[in-house]
Amino acid sequence: MEQEPVKVEEFEELARRALPKMYYDYFRGGAEDQFTLKENIRAFQRITFQPRILVDVSSINTSTSLLGHMIEAPILVAPTGMHRLAHPEGEVATARAAASCNTIMVLSFTSNCTIEEVAASCDAVRFFQLYVYKRRDIAAELVKRAERHGYKAVVVTGDAPKLGRREADIKNKMVAPRLRNLEGLLSVEVESGGSNLQAFASQTHDDSLSWKDMAWLKSITSLPILIKGVLTAEDARKAVEVGLNGVIVSNHGARQLDYAPASLSVLEEVVEAVAGSVPVLFDGGIRRGTDVFKALALGAKAVMVGRPVVFGLAAKGEQGVRRVVEILKDELELTMALAGCPTIDAISRSHVRTEQERLRSFM
Repeated sequence: MEQEPVKVEEFEELARRALPKMYYDYFRGGAEDQFTLKENIRAFQRITFQPRILVDVSSINTSTSLLGHMIEAPILVAPTGMHRLAHPEGEVATARAAASCNTIMVLSFTSNCTIEEVAASCDAVRFFQLYVYKRRDIAAELVKRAERHGYKAVVVTGDAPKLGRREADIKNKMVAPRLRNLEGLLSVEVESGGSNLQAFASQTHDDSLSWKDMAWLKSITSLPILIKGVLTAEDARKAVEVGLNGVIVSNHGARQLDYAPASLSVLEEVVEAVAGSVPVLFDGGIRRGTDVFKALALGAKAVMVGRPVVFGLAAKGEQGVRRVVEILKDELELTMALAGCPTIDAISRSHVRTEQERLRSFM
């Protein structure tokens, strides 16, 4: 009898066994040499704790709020595409799991289930991820649909003027199913000798999108807008200057520009740049509750989890997604107790030590 996973990483092996190689490679892979993919994980291993003792931790509260919405823990479901490649119920199963964990799911622009299907699946707070295509009317229509069906924020992806070179997908001649949110809006038929993902993106993604276009985006919705893909203090300040409502530190799961920095390595400079004016979310490499704690200590308001959610979905459907989030929450709760932090607000910069700080202490 197969043992139940006791840590999030174990869902990946179950997913590998369950999925066709093409789909497993698609979900797992990064860009080119996959240096950044490895660095997203290694960056957490370079940070250690500075716990406090003799603190009353008899009651641990992991709850927090984001843009006015209370969630059970600062752990969100990141926007990842094409969940029906992982499980027949696709994003509907993921949404139900997120709702049962009282957290926020960010529905991917490239979801297999429609905006409307996910909205009807359960009563929960959810955000919608947006790619801006060359045809701006498509973005406007999708945002209106999301707003009409109760989505509470728009997460615009800013780091994909073109699709990164994902060599496993090219080798596998990765063929993606239809993007059902685009049906009736855009032809999704693409002929290509390699990955049809790459070919489709090159035809559709608006590589002229710039900061000045954020005014247009704000004009088509009353929803809060967060920008995903920020890796520098400069871009964080620009996001605030143009009036966006949140910043997501992310290297796109290491799927875009290889040798971009690990998300964790730039989190603190982004937090300092926005100076509390908007919430900063973190995306990239979360595999443990200790990782969640480290990101919060460096200033993140919440973290987003991508690949582990998809692997949980592939391995065990809705229950698998729920277990991934629950394991991370349980580990975070234990870390908070052992570090001497009874609440999320009690987690501070002084609870962690970076590699540079450790090296300086020896000098």
